Amino acid sequence: MTSRERVIATLNHQEPDRVPLDLGASATTGMHVSTVYVLRQALDLDPPGTPVKVVEPYQMLGEIAPDLVDALGVDVLPLDSGGTMFGFPRTGWKPWTLFDGTPVLVPDGFNIEPDTNGDILMYPAGDRSVPPSGRMPNGGFYFDAIPRQRPIDDHALNVDDNLEEFGPVSDGELDHLHREAERLHNHTDKAILASFAGTGFGDIALVPGLMLKHPKGIRDVAEWYISTVSRPHYVMEVFERQCQIALDNLARLHHAVGERIHILFMSGTDFGQQNGPFISPNTYRELYKPFNRRLNDWVHEHTAWKTFIHTCGSVTQFIEDFIDAGFDIMNPVQTSAADMDPARLKARFGDRLVFWGGGVDTQHTLPFGTPDQVRRQVAERIRIFGSGGGFVFNTIHNVQAQVPVENVLAMVDTLRDQGAYPLR
Repeated sequence: MTSRERVIATLNHQEPDRVPLDLGASATTGMHVSTVYVLRQALDLDPPGTPVKVVEPYQMLGEIAPDLVDALGVDVLPLDSGGTMFGFPRTGWKPWTLFDGTPVLVPDGFNIEPDTNGDILMYPAGDRSVPPSGRMPNGGFYFDAIPRQRPIDDHALNVDDNLEEFGPVSDGELDHLHREAERLHNHTDKAILASFAGTGFGDIALVPGLMLKHPKGIRDVAEWYISTVSRPHYVMEVFERQCQIALDNLARLHHAVGERIHILFMSGTDFGQQNGPFISPNTYRELYKPFNRRLNDWVHEHTAWKTFIHTCGSVTQFIEDFIDAGFDIMNPVQTSAADMDPARLKARFGDRLVFWGGGVDTQHTLPFGTPDQVRRQVAERIRIFGSGGGFVFNTIHNVQAQVPVENVLAMVDTLRDQGAYPLR
């Protein structure tokens, strides 16, 4: 099969020729740039010292370039607007070096300066005339959001302030997406995962407004979560307005890309934590599910796309509702969280939900295990999740910094050796 045929069969809960692999098709299925660097060295793709592009500076994700796609057998490619979480485009590459010495290339808008304690400050849209929106601690690998919450006057709260990042898709973005979707569809044999349209409600990565120069409304993470209880009508109105914007955008985006994409990253809102749900199932049903369902219904009525929900942690209590809301795919399948046993998940939901992730534990096994432990876990997950189709191999969220390259190679080699159907 081609990669595209392989993924489409998997999405239809059929057994393809082998379990497909995603690495880098979304902001939650990629790899830290320092790990990409050492992996490229191990595969003899680059001479030492060759920098790797940072394609998402908030999480410092590295580019999974075409030669690495080929070397690993990756089956899925990304389609997005070409921007970053900090609001500057991925253009005009320039050299930079991580704290650990990894040479990288960053976009031209990656305008930083050191804090007095050696931390690195990042600015929204690369504009150093406004307060910074991100901080990489001295010696760190990632940026943290800097709260820029203004004093809240409940009598003056304006829903528009929490919608600033969810405007209509521009003609320029539509043109870019049309051309890129056509290129990927016509000149590769890969499945295409699109991330666009602002379809995630209450995604906490977006709440602080990293890309906004002067964020207004409710922008503090703790205050936002409190507001879902203390200001439910305000949050509901934000979601209602955002939903209408997203519906309008989806119609225009579908006109631009048509059926050249196969998967839509619909939601990145986390509903689970390590030991249990982050919110109650009733809160999901009342506050989030109606909007998830409206968008999923539109997609399924007007397109052949499959919809993708990313939600970390222990979310078993929500999965029936996710399915009822119309989601086709769940990621990252955090099997290290409570009540997320792989065999039980597959038995209960595997005929109705595609598991995209769960292939190896990125909290323990991949960073701290031996190559043999990685091989055993990957082989087990392939057998469990891959049975009957409905499984796209990916790690549990992004591969992090400082993961031993021997473990990454053991993961990929095991998928290659054990991932052919019929599964052993």
